[in-house]
Amino acid sequence: MKADFSEMRNELQSRDAFWRRIQLECQQLHRELLKIREYKPENQMKRKSSCVQLTEQLENKNSELLLLAQSQEHQREVLNKIRNHLYREEQSHCSEQERMKTEISDLTEELHQQEITIATIMEKASLLERQLKMELEIKDKLLAKQQLLDFQYKVLQSENMHLKEMV
Repeated sequence: MKADFSEMRNELQSRDAFWRRIQLECQQLHRELLKIREYKPENQMKRKSSCVQLTEQLENKNSELLLLAQSQEHQREVLNKIRNHLYREEQSHCSEQERMKTEISDLTEELHQQEITIATIMEKASLLERQLKMELEIKDKLLAKQQLLDFQYKVLQSENMHLKEMV
């Protein structure tokens, strides 16, 4: 897209330079025309011959000037179209950049919220893990006590049995 902008700018600069050259040539032709009108040679014959030549040159220059004026108008129209197109493209590019900035900002905020959520979940998981370990230790102790009590019960039961047999 930047390459297109660059091409358009180069084209505009080229056409502007051409337009300036045309204007300078028009000014030069107007100066020559004024000189021709002011020119008054002393010899009448020279003047007539010179006048005919100058008139022919002037007519040629006038036709060239007319062609240049038409070309200039066409170049101006093309230049305006290119400027308008360039302006629309720049506006489109700017709005696209703004949209992308907004989207990036939204995504960054969403990512930040997810990071906070993950951190909260990790804290809760750590707390639950500690609680689970504590409960597991308590259950292990209770299991050990129960096994000891079971063993004592079996011992007492076997003693009781032994005593019954003796009686």
